[in-house]
This record gives sequence, C-alpha cells and structure tokens, in this order.
Amino acid sequence: MKALIVTQIHENYGAHDWDGEGTCPEYWKAKGSGEYYIKDMTESSMVEAILVNRTKIEQDTNYFRESIIDFALVPDDYMSQYEKSQLEYEGRITYPVQVIAF
Repeated sequence: MKALIVTQIHENYGAHDWDGEGTCPEYWKAKGSGEYYIKDMTESSMVEAILVNRTKIEQDTNYFRESIIDFALVPDDYMSQYEKSQLEYEGRITYPVQVIAF
C-alpha cells in the first residue's frame, strides 16, 4: 500500500505588484491541487509518515501556499486521475505523481 496525499495550492495575487517593502498585500486565490505518494505504508505508519514529511510538502510564502487537505491509504497500483488521463490521451505517463521517501 501507499499513502496518497492531496494538497490545495493558493497564489497571492496581491504580491504581484508588491515592492517588498512593508506588509505584503493579500489576495489569495485557489490555483489547483497537488498529489504525492509515500510508498510502503500501513494504516498505522501513514499518519506518522505524513507528519514527518509535512515540511517537504507544505509551503507558505508571501506569494504561494500549498497545504495538505486530504490523505488516504491506496493500493500500490493506484493511479491518480491525472496519471490515468495521460495514459489515455498520450499513451504514457510523462508527469507522474511525486514520490516522497519516508
């Protein structure tokens, strides 16, 4: 089994014209999501693995944020919707889900 981690990405449109002085203006917009795998997981090790790897996944700057919003234990042969669509339309997976080592 492997852990599937799903993230939400936000971009701060207020930072586009910011000159770096003073407080950065905030105008956050959702910009999609990301997915990550951690291989060789069990239900009991999954939460610990996600907590340990949280800093490899989540980001928070004045310009960009990525936060974990969901996770699940999935079979080793599980493919994300994006991976499935690449296989269907291109015949191969050019951009696989990123695998994080635990």
